[in-house]
Amino acid sequence: MTGDGPPGEVALRSGHPAAVTVCLVVAALLGGAVSLRGRVASVAGMHLLLGVTIGSGIPVPGPWWHAPLALFTGVLLILVLSAAPWLWRRNHDERAALLAVYRAASAALAAAGTPDATDARRRLTDTLDNAHQVMARHLAPGRRPEPDPRVGDLLTAFRLAVRLAEAVTTLLWEARPLPAAVTRVPSVMAARLLPGRGGTAPALPDVEPDTPGLRALAHVCAAADAEWTDDAALHVPAPPRAGRSAHLRYAVLLAVCVLAAQLCAEVMHGPRSYWLPMTVAFVYKPDFGPVFRRALHRCVGTVVGVAAIGAVALLTQDTYALIGVVALFGALMAVGVRHHYALATTGLTAVVFVLVDLLGDDRALYVPRILDTALAAAIVLVVHFAVWPDSLTHRASARTEAALDAALRYRDLSPVVTPAQRQALRRTAYRQLAEARRTAAHARREPGPPGRRLPDWEETITAAEQLCDAVTARSLGATASAAHTASAGSSARAKRE
Repeated sequence: MTGDGPPGEVALRSGHPAAVTVCLVVAALLGGAVSLRGRVASVAGMHLLLGVTIGSGIPVPGPWWHAPLALFTGVLLILVLSAAPWLWRRNHDERAALLAVYRAASAALAAAGTPDATDARRRLTDTLDNAHQVMARHLAPGRRPEPDPRVGDLLTAFRLAVRLAEAVTTLLWEARPLPAAVTRVPSVMAARLLPGRGGTAPALPDVEPDTPGLRALAHVCAAADAEWTDDAALHVPAPPRAGRSAHLRYAVLLAVCVLAAQLCAEVMHGPRSYWLPMTVAFVYKPDFGPVFRRALHRCVGTVVGVAAIGAVALLTQDTYALIGVVALFGALMAVGVRHHYALATTGLTAVVFVLVDLLGDDRALYVPRILDTALAAAIVLVVHFAVWPDSLTHRASARTEAALDAALRYRDLSPVVTPAQRQALRRTAYRQLAEARRTAAHARREPGPPGRRLPDWEETITAAEQLCDAVTARSLGATASAAHTASAGSSARAKRE
């Protein structure tokens, strides 16, 4: 995310439009090559192209190294501001993610025996996936034991959350409404394992183990105060990545879009037209969702951002007031990144306009930037739908096939592996099924030719989820029944003695 660069700045200062164009195309090829390797790599590839684009389009006074130095300074400031709350709210994100798992488990138990049970189980899976990502740095293989006891408590809470999710899945599969004492168990476990300041640990409610699911839940309750250190269930493989052909095709198409945008910019505006390739870098992200919707939201956000900053310009030109406007729209952009791309675009448009104005660019840019955005979006859509219209369809089919393989592997290996290994197989299967469902939803939102028929991915995913639920209920029920029988036998022997 620190790619503003020397390449773009040096190419701009060379004075040759061809140098800028070549630099942008090379950056697009590199950024596209890494973008489909995962979420972090995707963001890094996009920022590489954005940095080179902005560096080659906005001249900064002073030596060429001032721009990257200013960027690194800004990144350092962000790191300091991000780390400061962590000093007094250490592990806050981990605790919040784990609490979300226990709340989702409680909601799922409350939905047992109702039509909402399936959706509740999916929400539990999503929160557990998020908790696993947040806790990943504490779960690395070969990691030394954490000296901080608070981290040890979080690890215990996460391990028990994995086991709790199995028990909840079994109870949902039994499809019986549960009493309030049972639905409260996850919330009480969270209060005991992740207590707030000054809180007292409540007693766990008694669970009458009259079904396999309730026996499994009772065993989780019994383990809530015990040490459980088997980490095998915590190392869940990442979802499958796109193949090499997909990487190469996306990188080439992104480079073609950037080249077309840059040539249009040279013809229309001269050497200061960074907006067109920058818009291409933002819009052409098929791994972030439907390209058509992303292009539409980009256009809408640009129009709203231009209108907002135009209104501000009519009210004031004071430098400090404009800095305050940057902070306000920067906050809007941060909210939009998490909730809606049009909001993020609105904030970004306003921020860029203010910063360019502070650099002394007094040209009338409002209408040209709207037209530039529309043209860049049109370039992306034409290239995308003319050359690779079924990219999301292929992605959804590949993810669904991989998820189905994971579910079948869980079914076949569950009876012969240890409980920890079974939990690892289960987590892998559910995680890939959730990712496949999201990818299928993205593919269905992508427009296509009239009358096209897409595979019924959702039916396959739902059947695989039901298979995993049944395998979990069977495996956990057998384990819990065996443990219950052994416990009863031990009690009987103790009475005879």
